Amino acid sequence: MEKKLVLSGVLSGALAGLLAFVFARIFAEPPIQAAIDYESGRDAAQQALDQAAGIAPEPAGAELFSRAIQANLGIGLGMVAFGIAMGGLFAVVYTVCLGRVGKVRPRTLAVLVAGAGFLAIYLTPFVKYPANPPAIGHPDTIGDRGGLYLIMVVGSVIFLAAAVVLGRRLAPKLGNWNASLLAGGAFVTVSGILMAILPALGHLSANAAEYGQQATETPQPLTDPAGHIVYPGFPADTLFEFRLCSVGAQVILWGALGLVFGPLAERVLQRGRTLAETG
Repeated sequence: MEKKLVLSGVLSGALAGLLAFVFARIFAEPPIQAAIDYESGRDAAQQALDQAAGIAPEPAGAELFSRAIQANLGIGLGMVAFGIAMGGLFAVVYTVCLGRVGKVRPRTLAVLVAGAGFLAIYLTPFVKYPANPPAIGHPDTIGDRGGLYLIMVVGSVIFLAAAVVLGRRLAPKLGNWNASLLAGGAFVTVSGILMAILPALGHLSANAAEYGQQATETPQPLTDPAGHIVYPGFPADTLFEFRLCSVGAQVILWGALGLVFGPLAERVLQRGRTLAETG
């Protein structure tokens, strides 16, 4: 039965990733292209400043994949692969939770696990380190950014699991409602402490050296030696639109995962009960 549940999770994840890709291809592609256009314009402005200062421009690297391949095949395969991975993990967590979280219908449990996955794996880390489009992010900070985001994800998952255990232990004394409120408050508190401890991306050494102490890596206006602005900072509307689409794609992915997996799991569990009764 466990193998069938995992297979159901993988299939559900693949479909969820595909749906998320369709959404991202329609709604997130315009802000991504706007960010790429901004980056190209800023690079040209920086090159002009370097030439005026007598600095030889660095040769541009060869493009391995065209923009069309990146926007379609690349992102599509990436999101489907991510959906498959999350679907397999989702099924494992779902199997562990079966019979350990009270009398909850299989479909309801699937939605609850999906909501927990969205909260712990995406939304909580997003609050500290929100998604950024191309043109945002210093190339020398890629490793630091990846490490910090991973710490935030791992911490969020651990805190949520601990909150669920805390809620279960407090429920007999305080009731489900009060126990859930206290556990949720504990999750928010410890997550907030971790966010306060971790540095802002704008404080990383490479960013601080180039832009000064900023809250984020969002590019500031490009200025000439006299302090005149020769190219504007990154457009706030483009950044907001991209991040909104990022949240929307994840809502679709986790929502579809829970809604598709629920009926499949219910069918697998029903067949298991039938075989057990007839056997």
